[in-house]
Amino acid sequence: MEALIRRRAAYVCQSCVRGARQQLWRNYSSAPPRPDIYDVVCVGGGPAGLSLLTALRANPNTSHLRVALVEAQDLSKIRSWSLPPTKFSNRCSSLTPSSVKFLEQIGAWEHMARDRVQPYQEMQVWDGVSGARIEFDWAGAAPNTGTTIAYMTENLNLTSGLLKRLEELGGVSTFDNARVENITYGEETEELDLREWPVVQLSGGKQLSARLLVGADGANSPVRSFANIEAKGWDYNRHGVVATVELEGEGWGGEFTKIAYQRFLPTGPVAMLPMPGNYSTLVWSTTPSNAALLKSLSPKDFTAMVNAAFRLSTVDLEYMHTQKSGQEEEYSWRMEHTPVDQRAVPQVVTSVQEGTVASFPLKLRHADTYVAERVALVGDAAHTIHPLAGQGLNQGQGDVQSLAKTIEYAVTHGQDIGVGMSLESYVSERYAANHVLLGVCDKLHKLYSFGSGPLVPLRSLGLSAVNALGPLKAFVMNQAAGNGIKVF
Repeated sequence: MEALIRRRAAYVCQSCVRGARQQLWRNYSSAPPRPDIYDVVCVGGGPAGLSLLTALRANPNTSHLRVALVEAQDLSKIRSWSLPPTKFSNRCSSLTPSSVKFLEQIGAWEHMARDRVQPYQEMQVWDGVSGARIEFDWAGAAPNTGTTIAYMTENLNLTSGLLKRLEELGGVSTFDNARVENITYGEETEELDLREWPVVQLSGGKQLSARLLVGADGANSPVRSFANIEAKGWDYNRHGVVATVELEGEGWGGEFTKIAYQRFLPTGPVAMLPMPGNYSTLVWSTTPSNAALLKSLSPKDFTAMVNAAFRLSTVDLEYMHTQKSGQEEEYSWRMEHTPVDQRAVPQVVTSVQEGTVASFPLKLRHADTYVAERVALVGDAAHTIHPLAGQGLNQGQGDVQSLAKTIEYAVTHGQDIGVGMSLESYVSERYAANHVLLGVCDKLHKLYSFGSGPLVPLRSLGLSAVNALGPLKAFVMNQAAGNGIKVF
């Protein structure tokens, strides 16, 4: 700049030179910051976003890509997360064998705290009105199938393990504690034409320009809004109540055969999913008013309600939800007059971990598409599902596997990873499969919301029929575990 001013000084007076110098400095200091340019910018540091970046960095064909992660939370706290062995977070997920295999392939599984991961081998599901039951286990399955239905773990254990693996791999520009203030398209300069590239503007003024912008930023995705992709669906008018509870023992199957339980009630399913030792995580889908009551109860009354949910009739449960307190005494009295096969239900809950009772609203959402020009959506940014099948996180992992494979194909074939043509295979592989699963879970929720009428014996007959037909039940289990053939 000084050289430019000196060259002009031969033709103008000194006062004009001083004015030109001031103007040039003013223009330079007021120029907007130039964006950093990346091949992939991922907004969202949850399981889906972290898995995608880990997959890209772990693959030799995509490890050279310049990638960035944007996350609003402080990731250092998640990376160093730890709890004593008798305490568990209330946000847990069920990982299918297929998801675990993917985590092993990208090197993240070994970085998780394995003593906080609980595989389970059986699942008992029954109709809370009629008592019709289906029992899922791998007895009589093919020799190489394995015996584990799924693996329970805390979401924080998964994200912590992924962060540790990413740190081991290196090469990721991380912007945490950073809020996305705006997403726009870039501009054309003398050096670059970024008019079709998304530019993420962060709090603090940082700008990140992306060849491919990935939205892993949850159900209210700013990336999806930027891409003008609509998401359709509805609220269920139900809340999911979660808690960490302690049982009187390690379960009826002992230490090495853990059992998950789910009972379909007219207000929504209630599930008890095993964690290490005597602990389990509770997921109870119910009405907002029932959820508010459960959160207001004393620990003893809450424990009584959980035990009642798996043992008492729906009429008894409905009455107990009208009481503001005293559920412990009411439950004890009613159990004296209620015959229960104790080994057909979870062992008795003895306590609830302090501070773990919480709730969240349940909704179904599905984006119209998962891609736009230089934009891709994964996980909850693309779809949200009812938790009754425990498939939400696994759907996100399936998205990540597919998108990582799509990016790898584009790279190895010399294609631009951000253009719509390169992203088409991701949509074609994932959209229909996710849509079917969303529909199945939605229909199951609606089917079991009836407490009386002709649908009750019909659904009970169907449940009993599936339980009796071994090949059909094995097919359902393989599809849920991610091991079966691809139907869609």
